[in-house]
Amino acid sequence: MPSNAADKHAAPPLPEPLRVPVADSHTHLDMQSGTVEEGLAKAASVGVTTVVQVGCDVRGSQWAAETAAQYDAVHATVALHPNEAPRIVHGDPDGWSRQGAREPGGARALDEALAEIDRLAALPQVKGVGETGLDFFRTGPEGMEAQEASFRAHIEIAKRHGKALVIHDRDAHADVLRVLKEEGAPERTVFHCYSGDAEMAQVCARAGYFMSFAGNVTFKNAQNLRDSVAVAPLELLLVETDAPFLTPAPYRGRPNAPYLIPITVRAMAAVRGNDEDALAAALGTNTAHAFGY
Repeated sequence: MPSNAADKHAAPPLPEPLRVPVADSHTHLDMQSGTVEEGLAKAASVGVTTVVQVGCDVRGSQWAAETAAQYDAVHATVALHPNEAPRIVHGDPDGWSRQGAREPGGARALDEALAEIDRLAALPQVKGVGETGLDFFRTGPEGMEAQEASFRAHIEIAKRHGKALVIHDRDAHADVLRVLKEEGAPERTVFHCYSGDAEMAQVCARAGYFMSFAGNVTFKNAQNLRDSVAVAPLELLLVETDAPFLTPAPYRGRPNAPYLIPITVRAMAAVRGNDEDALAAALGTNTAHAFGY
């Protein structure tokens, strides 16, 4: 028998397969163990037949575009994560550099990174611009300014290329909604890993924004998410893993991957009182609509 410590790091078992296939609308295959082929095969074995691979920086976005070009089951999005923009502006070595060396930082460095995101966004296998948005969890005033400038630039890129906008919103609900209103949201806008309450879900619904729910909807302390799932219009619901993060209960803390989507789909169906197959069918249709594939 494995020890408790070893079990905590082990991949969860395969869930019962879905009868109707769905898509994982937001995942990070490049951060997961195993090969892309293995991850896709494992997901497909339980009815997760499509994944959206999300870029968080220039290198990751390039990888997402390259991977989506290789696999029919993978679609890409490209962006600078909200926390990436301040790192680039302030010259952090974790920021993007074409030579892999420390950038001097500043607006020019951010402009260069955004120019590469713009180039990638034009590619046919790239279906969205994101994850972008605002993350005020650990961000000071200087970081907030860089994040908002980057967010506005991503909105413009998404609209110009006719791509979906994928939003990362952490502790910044009012400001994210404000910037979207000021800039004018793209026709297809997705709140990834929706983290608001039922009242905000109704605001998003009126605006026609898609709301994507991750494994944290199963967490005991996430009643706000379950309330939001209950009131969100069926046609605006998506499901995601955000893998390797946010593994659904009862496997919280263990590695997440697209094959665990069925657990979250069943939790959402239970909250809404929907038939599992009907919800899965809607989620599949909605994801294709949101990302235009």
